[in-house]
Amino acid sequence: MSIFRNYKLWLALVVLGVAVSGQIAIGKRSEPSSSGPSSKYFDAGRLIDDVKYLASDELEGRSPERPSIAKARDHVAKRMREAGIEPERQEFKFMPRRGKEELTGVNFIGRIEGRSKEKAGKYIVITAHYDHVGIQNGQIYNGADDNASGTAALFAIASYFKKNRPEHSLIFVALDAEEMGLQGARHFVANLPVAKDAILLNVNMDMLSRSEKGELYAAGTYHYPQFKPALEAVQKEAPVKLLLGHDRPELGRDDWTFQSDHGAFHSEKIPFIYFGVEDHPDYHRPTDDFEKIDQEFYVKAVETVIESLRALDKS
Repeated sequence: MSIFRNYKLWLALVVLGVAVSGQIAIGKRSEPSSSGPSSKYFDAGRLIDDVKYLASDELEGRSPERPSIAKARDHVAKRMREAGIEPERQEFKFMPRRGKEELTGVNFIGRIEGRSKEKAGKYIVITAHYDHVGIQNGQIYNGADDNASGTAALFAIASYFKKNRPEHSLIFVALDAEEMGLQGARHFVANLPVAKDAILLNVNMDMLSRSEKGELYAAGTYHYPQFKPALEAVQKEAPVKLLLGHDRPELGRDDWTFQSDHGAFHSEKIPFIYFGVEDHPDYHRPTDDFEKIDQEFYVKAVETVIESLRALDKS
């Protein structure tokens, strides 16, 4: 062979090798990461990314008192839209507990119509608050578990039910100003987009992403025992350990009946089921960061909420 022909052969082999290695690399990038959690119900990577962004320093703790709350609101509206539900802004005015200036809050409301002619006129309202406590004493309270986890779950659950329409209609609400006295929930309940008697249930999510015991609680069946059989059926095969409780008056501080947005629904005699974990050392501390969430548990917790919603929808 001539030197020229050898060169051409060498060049062809180099080009072929680059192309093959490039295809292999591209193929690897397109596959889900083996190290990260996965889900048969939703894009687990997107769920984790949503928590990471919402709990980033850039959003300064998602307080309605800070201009940076606009970034959180933009993200909520964008992700609801990407999940297949067009968000409607519900603005409201309120006075913070400590402050002299009136603030503006924004709830985001989206719907998925039920597929059953008989049941589509009845609604399950699914809620999570996206605000947190902001910056205190120069420290950012990122609120990864409380409640970036519930907010990101809202998007994942909406994306699932958009593709798997339920029998009843669903209303998804990303609520503002929970940390300032359930202000967003109180305004929503006072200005419902449908008739009050058309609402069967509020399913609220607040803190879903970490539990040393691997436990997720569903509170509310003490007050609304009609939902207990459906949840007990889910318990048998739930992706995480699902427990019922934290809803009896004699428990004192361990009674969660009024400790998140579902309390505003309960006050107006709208039934609720609240999904959440027990308090951990980083609750309402500047250490509630993205790095502290248990990604595997979190994904399974959101799957458990989906399975519970499916059971409640059919019950």
